[in-house]
Amino acid sequence: MIEEIRIGQLGVIDSSVLELGPGLTAITGETGAGKTMVVTALGLLLGGRADTGAVRSGAKQARVEGVVSAVDLPDLADAVDRAGGEVEDDRVVLARNVSAEGRSRAFVGGASVPVATLAEVAQPLVAVHGQSDQHRLLQARAQRDALDRFGGAKLAKLLTAYTETYGRLQAVQRELDEVTSSARERAREADLLRFGLGEVEAVSPESGEDVTLAAEESRLGFADTLRTAAEQAREALSSEEGAPDALTAVSAARGLLDGVREHDAEAGELADRIAEITYLLSDLAADVASYATRVDTDPSRLAAVSERRAALTALTRKYGDTVDEVLAWAEESARRLLDLDSTDERIDQLRTERDELRARLGGQAGALSLARAAAAKRLGGDVTAELTQLAMPHATVEIAVRQSEGDLPVGDRSLRYGSSGVDEVEFLLAANIGADARPLQRRALAGDAGAGGLARRDRHGADVRFRRGRRRCGWCGSGRGRAAPGPAGAERAGAGGHAPPAGGGVRRPPCARGEVE
Repeated sequence: MIEEIRIGQLGVIDSSVLELGPGLTAITGETGAGKTMVVTALGLLLGGRADTGAVRSGAKQARVEGVVSAVDLPDLADAVDRAGGEVEDDRVVLARNVSAEGRSRAFVGGASVPVATLAEVAQPLVAVHGQSDQHRLLQARAQRDALDRFGGAKLAKLLTAYTETYGRLQAVQRELDEVTSSARERAREADLLRFGLGEVEAVSPESGEDVTLAAEESRLGFADTLRTAAEQAREALSSEEGAPDALTAVSAARGLLDGVREHDAEAGELADRIAEITYLLSDLAADVASYATRVDTDPSRLAAVSERRAALTALTRKYGDTVDEVLAWAEESARRLLDLDSTDERIDQLRTERDELRARLGGQAGALSLARAAAAKRLGGDVTAELTQLAMPHATVEIAVRQSEGDLPVGDRSLRYGSSGVDEVEFLLAANIGADARPLQRRALAGDAGAGGLARRDRHGADVRFRRGRRRCGWCGSGRGRAAPGPAGAERAGAGGHAPPAGGGVRRPPCARGEVE
């Protein structure tokens, strides 16, 4: 329920706070006190059309806020969440700003939203009753919802089953449309993946191969330089031509210390260490000589390695920085290609599921429509009986449940369908004997729609009222000066069925005076 309404700079109201509570709240005041502005403010909160003329003179904008309790209103909390707002302490703040320039802004739970969203959230909270003002009941959706609630648990169960199937059907149809519409793009992607995988398969790289070949190509490319360096190093370590070398120098050093070993033990230890170096140099010289002999110039092998590296480089330019990354791309692309190649199979699966869901939905729609038709007959009778008790003995209410042609097979028909079924529900009211039952929103008398929704009593008031340009009796509503049976005990004066005017006295009613057509 709405607990509080704050109004600022609206019409004659500068600033006002209206606190509401359970039960009846009556707002009274003299003409011009601002009663209409309260209703205008409520209309703005309900998403009604903004009128810049309602902004207080001299003010930049009018603002209306409503504090709504969300306790026991889970649908309200869900609607606020969908709108992007927040529910704090089980309360929601709805707001509407209307600037003097004509701009209008709406807010739900602190989030700025379109006015239509505000209306969607707020309208279910309020029912406005008045002269031609039973707005909620005039809406086709509200009429259908009222019938569904009257139908009870059985109808609610049918509606829930239909809604679930409808939601699944919509999801399947969206996926099918997406897969079908993107078939060309998926085919193009599959072709590119096949081409790439073909290139990788043709080269057939191995993990780490690019690093190994890079090292081999460098060694083959500089074979002469490497061999020359190795031979010179071997000559420096151990010369075969008698030139000074490291091994000779170290051997001479060892001989010098060995010659004085007996005079000092430490000199002997140093000589032993030099001996170890001699052995190491000898082994090292042999290894360098062996390396020099292994370094051969092999132009054919160098060409093969270069060609292989070029093939690997072509892959790394497209599919990864290294061969390992290329292999990872190939593995992932193979999985993606399997998914793309299964598109046709997926389309067939979705179409099969869609057809099954449509068949199920058609059956559920038929059962729901039958339940609504039965509930409509009962509801029409109940409302008609209520109107009879409210001094409208000749008024009748009918609830029409119709369908329109569409593409959903339901029995032997193809009907248009939506999230609530295939039915179009419309409340029809015949206010008098012989009158055609017409939709509430098309009733000529302003009070008739309110009577259908509020079952309000239409009392005799003014002397004369107008309908479709004809003068009619305000006492009995007739258009001719005919006597009509009056209520038991009523005083009769000049014409039957008319109570004397307020204040006493005897006066002929307008219909008897010939003042109506």
